[in-house]
Amino acid sequence: MWTREQGARPVLLTPHVSTASHLRTRVRAPELTGRQWLNTGGREVLLSDLRGKIVLLDFWTFCCINCLHVIDELRPLEQEFADELVTVGVHSPKFEHEADPDALLAAVERYSVHHPVLDDPELTTWQNYAVKAWPTLAVVDPEGYLVHVAAGEGHVDALRSVLRELVAEHDAKGTLHRGDGPYVPPEPAATELRFPAKIAAGPGTVLVSDSANHSLVEFAQDGETVLRRIGSGERGARDGGPAEASFAEPAGIAVLPAAVAAEAGYDLVVADTVNHLLRGVRLADGHVTTVAGTGEQWRDGADGGPGTDTPLTSPWDVAWWEPAGGVVIAMAGNHTLGLFDPRTGQVRRFAGTTVEGLRDGDAAEAFFAQPSGLADGGDRLWLADSETSALRWIEADGTGFRVRTAIGTGLFDFGHADGPAESALLQHPLGVAVLPDGSVAVCDTYNGALRRYDPASNEVATLATHLAEPSGAAVVDGELVVVSSAAHRLERPVPPGVSAKLVEGASQQVTRPATEIGDGEVRLAVVFTPPPGSKLDDRYGPSTRLEITASPPELLVEGGGTGTDLERRLVLADGIEHGVLHVVAQAASCTDDPAVEHPTCNLTRQDWGVPVRVAPGGPPRLPLVMGGMDAGA
Repeated sequence: MWTREQGARPVLLTPHVSTASHLRTRVRAPELTGRQWLNTGGREVLLSDLRGKIVLLDFWTFCCINCLHVIDELRPLEQEFADELVTVGVHSPKFEHEADPDALLAAVERYSVHHPVLDDPELTTWQNYAVKAWPTLAVVDPEGYLVHVAAGEGHVDALRSVLRELVAEHDAKGTLHRGDGPYVPPEPAATELRFPAKIAAGPGTVLVSDSANHSLVEFAQDGETVLRRIGSGERGARDGGPAEASFAEPAGIAVLPAAVAAEAGYDLVVADTVNHLLRGVRLADGHVTTVAGTGEQWRDGADGGPGTDTPLTSPWDVAWWEPAGGVVIAMAGNHTLGLFDPRTGQVRRFAGTTVEGLRDGDAAEAFFAQPSGLADGGDRLWLADSETSALRWIEADGTGFRVRTAIGTGLFDFGHADGPAESALLQHPLGVAVLPDGSVAVCDTYNGALRRYDPASNEVATLATHLAEPSGAAVVDGELVVVSSAAHRLERPVPPGVSAKLVEGASQQVTRPATEIGDGEVRLAVVFTPPPGSKLDDRYGPSTRLEITASPPELLVEGGGTGTDLERRLVLADGIEHGVLHVVAQAASCTDDPAVEHPTCNLTRQDWGVPVRVAPGGPPRLPLVMGGMDAGA
């Protein structure tokens, strides 16, 4: 277990004036401090070593789907500015498992991180840069000044504008040095499976999504004899036969009922996660076709329509569920569930609001947090909700569908404890399977364990431990087969006759420091400056939107709900010292050039779950930087 250094404080940032038009305030960038460096050949990197380069700091943690989006978003930017830019991933973990150096090393390989990574297990650099959200991007200019901050994803166009201005400014000043950075690629590794993600029982076979090899593998029922590989192994989104088709980190696999498959023309629906697509696979010849998604990530557009016209975002798992009449999609990227009908090709939102959290009730109003595993339980659809370390289910109630929680309490509580479900704890589960007796097996990923929930007794037990990031499971010929992702293999970890093993576990909480705020009234301000050469787009109404809720709900006396101003007065309840503010902000901006008939427009959106501590005399203002620099109160 890792602990935060109690004396760590943000470094005092002294304002300076820049000559660039958009950089009205610059501050000295704090040094990069952590446990170790990855992707540098073992070399420690200091900011002074990078003087003359533009440095882009990416504060991330590998459980966070939005962080994984940013890693992919930055790839073209890193290529475009290869001579001027050094990207540094600052890994500041949320969960205990993410502070394990071996787990981080595996994650850097798993997600193809091709830049230096600073291991920041005590959140020292996180706090020195006053970061409040995963992911956060910070730009340091060639002279060592912090000049731009952006929280969330979707900032590539804004960053490109900032980088172009910095290149021009420091070229003119003679302070820009071109050339290679400190990145040293690690030695490649090869195994039959590489970070496999999910498993499904096919007709007499076992189907596995081989995520880092960007393909599907079909095994015989023994789970060892490879029958064929579907996909070229190259990262891509090409349709076609098994040797030419391509995927990008595929995950969930849903086997369609025979009648539905005959009508649709394919047997499997595959969650092609990084491509933001669903792919259909015909088992007769291994042919792959795109059946839903546009290849572009869903931002804030349509929530339904023809499958190939509707954007998705990081579909992580899929499951056919008869009560819903289609394939349910665990849409990890926007904290919702989608529904795809293979017979009509239509897709729509099934559950969730896009707010990250844990709230039960009507499916349309429920909160999820990176749903990552699904299993058909007949009248119930079971769900591994990873960021709340929760096991949940959906069931029909006569008028619609309702969401309920079996295990889990919220975004910041986790652990490994068995017993009554209301006190049991998981740590970032990614997979779930229904056992023949109706109980539910949970891939308790970051605990390296396989857990069992019995709905009849409402009890939780541990079936197996010492697994390497189990991420998916399926019952194959009566036996439970588990994807041991970080060990790159399938396992059968439950011996015959073993049904439960009680673990005397303990509760844990995310050690991310809470933000102190004053009691009574607080002014919440979302900071957003349009990218250089752009302005807020109010042609069709208000250009900004702000939604605020709280856990517990009683924390907010006034100030909750939705509005169009990015600043809001909050009134906090007396007697509640700790809570979480859930903030969703967005801003629409367009290029500001009268000579351009069709301006380029961008929607910036960010979700925060901010743990707060209410204290008399605390700060009366809570700034959250979505893009730009905070000028203060």
